[in-house]
Amino acid sequence: MKFSLEKSIEILECTPSVLGAYLGGLSDQWLKTNEGGASWSPYDILGHLIVGEQTDWMVRAKIILSDADPKWFEPFDRFAQLKNDPTRPIAELLDEFSILRTENLAELTALQLTKKDLDRTGVHPALGEVTLAQLIAAWVVHDLGHIKQISRVLAKQYKEEVGPWSAYLGILK
Repeated sequence: MKFSLEKSIEILECTPSVLGAYLGGLSDQWLKTNEGGASWSPYDILGHLIVGEQTDWMVRAKIILSDADPKWFEPFDRFAQLKNDPTRPIAELLDEFSILRTENLAELTALQLTKKDLDRTGVHPALGEVTLAQLIAAWVVHDLGHIKQISRVLAKQYKEEVGPWSAYLGILK
């Protein structure tokens, strides 16, 4: 599929409700268990998505659209959520994510972006020059990747319990 702002917004708008339905009623055993080591739990992943709403996607979009030169992005702290209060209820995190996403999408829509705007560039600290369209497409894929990651982390909690069915359950591999 070619990039479409409207199609991108379709996914970005539904992520909060997907996560709310998915995580909203789960116990801490589901929410706060990871895959071992320094991996992230579903709770951590939601925290990461919140930090992205606060410091990444729209912040970088505004840099691209600004008159500043050069249009350097600040490095994104991919682990910032691990410094936050780990006792906050999941309902609070889901509400915060939903509010931030709604605000960010309202701001994005209000920009009334043109094809020319979407072709404007900024400079990512590791990737170099990127367009606004690429940034927004990455935002969409980032959401989908973390939804998949949440599914995998949850599934692996029953890795042993499924017994021989594990041979048919690719998510466990």
